[in-house]
Amino acid sequence: MVLEQDRNTARQTTNKRPLYNEQEEDMVESDDSGAAPSNTSKENTDPARRKKGKVKGTGPRAKLSYKCLGFWREDHSQPLFGVSVNTHLGPGADTTSGEQPVVFATVGFNRVTIYQCEEDGVRLLQCYADPDSEENFYTCAWSYDSDTNKPLLAAAGARGIVRLFSPANMTCIRHFVGHGNAINEVKFHPRDPNLLLSVSKDHALRLWNVKTEHNIAIFGGVEGHRDEVLSADFNIAGTKIISCGMDHSLKVWRFDTDNIKEAIELSYTHDTVITKKAFPTELCHFPDFSTRDIHRNYVDCCRWFGDFVLSKSCENSIVCWKPGTLENDGTVEKGSENKTTVIHKLEFKDCEIWFVRFSLDTSEKVLALGNQTGKTYVWDLDVADPGSIRHSILSHPKCTTAVRQTSLSRDGQVLISVCDDGTIWRWDRTN
Repeated sequence: MVLEQDRNTARQTTNKRPLYNEQEEDMVESDDSGAAPSNTSKENTDPARRKKGKVKGTGPRAKLSYKCLGFWREDHSQPLFGVSVNTHLGPGADTTSGEQPVVFATVGFNRVTIYQCEEDGVRLLQCYADPDSEENFYTCAWSYDSDTNKPLLAAAGARGIVRLFSPANMTCIRHFVGHGNAINEVKFHPRDPNLLLSVSKDHALRLWNVKTEHNIAIFGGVEGHRDEVLSADFNIAGTKIISCGMDHSLKVWRFDTDNIKEAIELSYTHDTVITKKAFPTELCHFPDFSTRDIHRNYVDCCRWFGDFVLSKSCENSIVCWKPGTLENDGTVEKGSENKTTVIHKLEFKDCEIWFVRFSLDTSEKVLALGNQTGKTYVWDLDVADPGSIRHSILSHPKCTTAVRQTSLSRDGQVLISVCDDGTIWRWDRTN
């Protein structure tokens, strides 16, 4: 049964994410501009009843075009809060095509499910059901074993426990306990596949070594977040962290300090059995930069975009901004500690609920975000001037509930989105 909740009460902070379910047949727009035909969904095989997935462009310069390849509903019919494509799978594995298939994971309820994209749809590979029916997974992230190169999948949620899965062994190989409340997002370091960052309702971020199981560092405390941390991201060099949360703030934490580097190095060699001492977790109380000037509500998603930051709240816009002034090189100068420079805003509609997250492809050329009425906005960021950024709107008559998260394949050709009614949607780029 799909959970329904009143729109006004659903925003209140509880131990569950806000749930929205608006399955009204009359709400679907009938705009046929730029319509792209979709293959039939796995739930609707009657040729007479097939519908079209629509791609609505914004003028003649709209570049991106996608077609709906189908949708699939998980049997629990609970909201799916997270999806992540394994972008570590690169070219060269499949000798026939030269590329590995697109593999992605979804999380929701007490399930972590792994799928593979086929030519005509998706195929279920594995499904993990947590033994605790009270668990509700909110987030997942992919990495790989640095020794065997086999994929690893981390997932976490309401219970505040990070679970690490090895799809090759079809088992949960480790779990990490430390957070005092729900975990809202997990992220792996871009350079070291063993470093995992988790952000929590307990107001803190924690850094883990998934190989040795040590809690390397905790970011929070004196000048940390004052409410739930909802999202975080590493920059591409792995030297900085951006975090955001319910306190309306965005904070930049340095990841290249001597203390952090030494703690990471120690995490590979420290043996609690031999030393009979717990790992000396590094406490980071002071961010390098902090601001509350960008948003006026919960900040539920943030990503690095080069030296810029992309962040969103419940205000129907994604803001591209930079700490400090436009001229600086990414370092925060004294005297400009709280200055911010807004570069551009990407506007959209009907996304006034929180815990809706956007995604970028690996090359940072495509950005995708769903809204609470089932539409997905896709922006082409590969432009010389921010003013010429255009978006397409992906819509389907049967997609009418909130799209909680999107994830793009390594090359941006496949877009996967997950919804509050437990459905998974696949969109393939056509140009």
